[in-house]
Amino acid sequence: MKMIAGLGNPGEMYANTPHNVGFDVVDLLAERLGCGWKRSARFHAFVSRTRCAEEPILLVKPQTFMNLSGTSVVPLLRYYGGEPDDLIVVLDDADLPLGMLRIRAAGGTGGHRGLTSVIEALGSDAFTRVRLGVGREGRGSLADHVLGKFDEARQEKARAVVEAAADAVQCLTEKGLNEAMNRYNGWRADAPLPPDDRK
Repeated sequence: MKMIAGLGNPGEMYANTPHNVGFDVVDLLAERLGCGWKRSARFHAFVSRTRCAEEPILLVKPQTFMNLSGTSVVPLLRYYGGEPDDLIVVLDDADLPLGMLRIRAAGGTGGHRGLTSVIEALGSDAFTRVRLGVGREGRGSLADHVLGKFDEARQEKARAVVEAAADAVQCLTEKGLNEAMNRYNGWRADAPLPPDDRK
């Protein structure tokens, strides 16, 4: 079973912020796949079991707050008998321009505390991560930027990269990592979406 964990912060005050684009992607996937969310008190998460191209997948939204994401994601992965390469983590990346997509099979954290928490809890960085560029505002602190609401001008690019990331995750589960990387790595919100032969 593939586990797709979108990272973010729980609560309405964090909706529509750069730090929560991971939640937005798994919400869109749940909508596309016609499945609802159930709260798991044991694992401090919302979870949704479904199938994509006949393969079982588990969508996850940790409710631990970003910096403790690993304390929810990793116990869930282990409960279902998953290995690191069964995990796909979807998250924001302030070092990428707003609207850019990047997929990697492993690697460092780039200073992202949610990703750091997952790696520390798992004891491995050998899992796929889908990074959505949210850019940096160039004013105020990084925390103010990623926790502040998208303004109207940035919202359009944010929506586009969320849609592309959901496409990329479906491509990952259906056609594998290499195909997803070839199609989506470096994609930007001002570019057309790659052809989708699933449709």
